[in-house]
Amino acid sequence: MAPILDDTKLRLALPKGRMQDGVFQLLKDASITLRAGERSYRPVISLPDVDVKILKPQNIVEMLDAGSRDIGFAGADWVEELDADLVEVLDTGLDPVRLVAAAPVDLLRDGALPTDQPLVVASEYARLTRRWIADRGLDATFLKSFGATEVFPPEDADCIIDNTATGSTLRSNNLAIVDDLMTSSTRLYVNPRLLDDAGRRAQVDDLVMLLKSVLESRRRVMVELNVPRDRLAEVVAILPCMREPTVSTLNGDSGFAVKAAVPRDQLAALIPRIKGQGGTDIVVTALSQIVP
Repeated sequence: MAPILDDTKLRLALPKGRMQDGVFQLLKDASITLRAGERSYRPVISLPDVDVKILKPQNIVEMLDAGSRDIGFAGADWVEELDADLVEVLDTGLDPVRLVAAAPVDLLRDGALPTDQPLVVASEYARLTRRWIADRGLDATFLKSFGATEVFPPEDADCIIDNTATGSTLRSNNLAIVDDLMTSSTRLYVNPRLLDDAGRRAQVDDLVMLLKSVLESRRRVMVELNVPRDRLAEVVAILPCMREPTVSTLNGDSGFAVKAAVPRDQLAALIPRIKGQGGTDIVVTALSQIVP
């Protein structure tokens, strides 16, 4: 394994393809800007002492493992497939997929693959597929695919191993899921040897903090309301805030203004409860970043 190059800059790899839009938007929402350089695959980033290259996620995993890149975004499925020695520092939760085995509905027996005949299993994931075949004790041959794996059955393969977000592509090709291998999402990885470098580790920690602040803000909204003095305790008791809500006295000492960042998915049930406990003038606003 090649050593990490002696370079004063943190070498960041950004993904092209399916993951790119989500990662680029995440950076933008964290106030991290990218400016196209002379070559589109080497943008200039607003973070100091950071060098950026845009690569395919599979190549990011390989280069992180080799040490030619320090930190980068990739799917957990490819880290597992390539058996890379990396450290995950952030799961963004973006682009969630399941890695599944799927086969033509007509081939299945009681929803399962037949075990009394040889099978051909097609996939881009060679290591994971061969391991799955062995674990299931199947009489099967692996066939390497290079994209569009779902079109292989039934003429060229009996089964496929592929990732899916909703299963719609599989269903449109008359394929049914017969097994789940793993779940995956876009995650941020580092070469483990980088963590021994205090300076670079601090850069990584700062980047993770900024990205987490955006991810947390997407899960919460700011709720502001007024409440009479004698109903403050009841309102505060039902607010699912991060620590404690902010409470300030209204003009004329007529009551209190209360502010809290609450989970977005609880908002529909929370607003009627606030109203029922005496809260008024309720305002909900979006958040851009939350740093605990």
